[in-house]
Amino acid sequence: MKVAIVSGSVYGTAEEVARHAERQLKAAGLDAWHKANMSLDELLAFAPDALLTVTSTTGMGELPDNLLPLYSELRDRLPAMAGRPAAVLALGDSSYDTFCGGGELMRELYVELGLREAVEMLRLDSSETVTPESDAEPWLQALATALKG
Repeated sequence: MKVAIVSGSVYGTAEEVARHAERQLKAAGLDAWHKANMSLDELLAFAPDALLTVTSTTGMGELPDNLLPLYSELRDRLPAMAGRPAAVLALGDSSYDTFCGGGELMRELYVELGLREAVEMLRLDSSETVTPESDAEPWLQALATALKG
């Protein structure tokens, strides 16, 4: 199964988690691919069977600037992806009212695209963890199992 990993990061943490997710999913036997600042054409050329978004959230509850172009392209073009599995790994800070708001935006977009949630969205709180890559590993294993099942 081909899994495209899209990411949005303000300070680089979500990019690191996305690269770690790529390694973990490959180790689980999936054909995972991550590219920072991926365009919709690049995503479609990869022809993924599943999508994973790893994103942080800006202070206003929005997506990071480097994920907005892909998000906008997906909303504008609505490519045929209905029925494919998808998942969101969101990084945020629970001291903000918009905790993991970027992840929620991607989750809503997945519903618009007709994607089905393979596993429930993971919310990692920066006020509680300093090792988001490690903290994501059990969830990534559950995702790999769900995608392979």
